[in-house]
Amino acid sequence: MASHKSAEKCIRKIERRTAVNKNRMSRIRTYIRKLEDLLVPGLPKDQLTAALIQAEREIKRGVTKGVLHRNTASRKVSRLVKRAKALA
Repeated sequence: MASHKSAEKCIRKIERRTAVNKNRMSRIRTYIRKLEDLLVPGLPKDQLTAALIQAEREIKRGVTKGVLHRNTASRKVSRLVKRAKALA
């Protein structure tokens, strides 16, 4: 348990930051899941590219917000693009 006012404040800040980051990661995962649901043969290419752009945008936004590491995001985007190209 925190024994100083500053330590108590740090705990409050961490709880708020954790909630925000959890929300951001959930949003990123949702966009990735939406894209993965569209990765089936015979789907129109424009829908797939639109979902890919949205997912990539969210992943890169996660990097700027500090939720994801730059290399992790790059790897995720690369794998998604590779799977999308395989179907096209």
